[in-house]
Parts: sequence; C-alpha cells; structure tokens
Amino acid sequence: MSEDIPYNREPAAPGVVEDLSANVRRIIAPNGGPFTFTGTCSYIVGHGSVAIVDPGPDDAGHVAALLAALEGERVEAIVVTHTHRDHSLAVPALVAATGARTFGAGPHRSARPMHRGEVNLLDAAGDMSFVPDVVLADGEAIEGRDWRLAAVATPGHCANHLAFSLSGDDVLLSGDHVMAWSTSIVAPPDGAMGEYMASLRKLIGRPETRYFPGHGGPVAEPQRFVEATIRHRLMREASILEALRQGPATIAALTAKVYTGIQPALFGAAALNLFAHLEDLVQQGRAGTQGPPSFEGTYWLA
Repeated sequence: MSEDIPYNREPAAPGVVEDLSANVRRIIAPNGGPFTFTGTCSYIVGHGSVAIVDPGPDDAGHVAALLAALEGERVEAIVVTHTHRDHSLAVPALVAATGARTFGAGPHRSARPMHRGEVNLLDAAGDMSFVPDVVLADGEAIEGRDWRLAAVATPGHCANHLAFSLSGDDVLLSGDHVMAWSTSIVAPPDGAMGEYMASLRKLIGRPETRYFPGHGGPVAEPQRFVEATIRHRLMREASILEALRQGPATIAALTAKVYTGIQPALFGAAALNLFAHLEDLVQQGRAGTQGPPSFEGTYWLA
C-alpha cells in the first residue's frame, strides 16, 4: 500500500559533519534502530553565529561531536521540533556548554486528555523535562546573523510538533512529520491522526523544495512525497473500514489483517498507528466503539 511513496533509505554514518546546503550542516546521532533509522539528525544552521535544531538523545559522544563541529562559532539558539527523547534530551548538556536560549512549541503534552483508566503506551518516549525559554507559535521566527527560521505548526506525530522553514534556502526542517525513509508513527494520546492529516495537507501549498527530516536523508520533491503519503494514509483508512465490514474486531485482530507481512518487531507500532486511524474514524462517525476509543476496545462499522 505504500509502494507509491518515493522513499529514500540510503544509509548515512553517525558522527560525520555533512554540508547539506549553503546554510545547513548535519550530524547524525549514534542511536539507530527500527524507529530512528540510522539515528537522529541534528542540524547546524548558519555559520559563525548558529542555531542547533534537534540536539538529539542524551549521548555524550554526540554532544561532543556537535561541539567539536562548532569550534570557534557561537550558538545563538537551540531549537526543538518536538519533545520525544531522541530529539531533545541533549538540550541540558548543550545549554551548559553554550549558554544558548532554547526554543520550541512548549513542554510535552498530549493531543487530548487521557481517558479514565487509560495507559499511555508511549509515555516513556516523551521528554517531560524540556521547557523552552521561548515558546513559538505558528509563523513566529528566530533570527540569527545570516539565517531566519520560521515555525510551521505541524501537530499529529506529537501535539507540540514544529517544522522550521529556513529563509533563502528553500528548505523545511521537517522533524518527524515528514521523513524520506518511512511514514511517521502517530500514536494516541500523544499524537492524533486528524491533526497529522491536516498538517500534511498544510504543507502541500508551501514553497520549500527540500525537506531535511529528523531521521534519514533529505526529502526530494516534497510536495509529491507528501501527496503520496496522504494517499497512503487514506488507503490504510479504507483497508480498516473494509476489515470492519467483516464484523467487529479488536485492534490486534485488525492490525494482523491490515498490516499483512509486517515484521514482528514493528507490530506494536503498527497497532498504535491503527489505533490513531480508528480514533479519527470514530470522531468522524464512520466507526463505532463502546465508550471513548481505547487500545483495548472493540470496533465496528458505524
């Protein structure tokens, strides 16, 4: 169902400083895995007076690599696209080393209130300690000597997710909202499928010609890529509705039907994505369940 998405899964080595554009350098953290690909991408924006976007995980070697790459330069801003631990845990070490101010959409938060008795299955993924010095709203910008980053609110993967448009480079630092190597996981209550889809549609009309994501390589032809991602999600939604036409089912049963041939290690993530689709379908009145949508619930066609 995702064959029409033009993925780019070319590997890249961690710890290497790479020039991606005239104003953007990248260093990948050594935290590769099934959900992070080759590792978290930390970006250095500007020269001489710079911003660091997504400092990455709490890894002393990665922090040292960033600081070595910035020898003789001043860090003006530390910017966080969203508060998942693989993106923001290195903030305290970098603040201690540079004294820079921090920027983001605010502390970690859920897309909706928790239901009574609900357990957040991805609670450990959230960085509850990060509180930015400056809270950015959609369209607000951070400016340095030769760079300007404008916040683009893109909730869905995470409620406080921001992408950043770099003026003059036709570049969008897209965080985990759009990645070339894989579609993003959307897991309630931290994430919301309706918001994620709206954020994808928001990007279609934007002018940037390259996306630099939180994991993996650059996204080429981003409008085409985003359109393919939207089609993929709508096809997934249609598959869920088709499975529900066969009768009421649990998320585990639906995941086995809809994600045929999936690797066992990715089954849990697929089930969370499917939960997000079901939550959205219930909100639209196209699927039903008893009480608020839950991961343990049974669902049926409305």
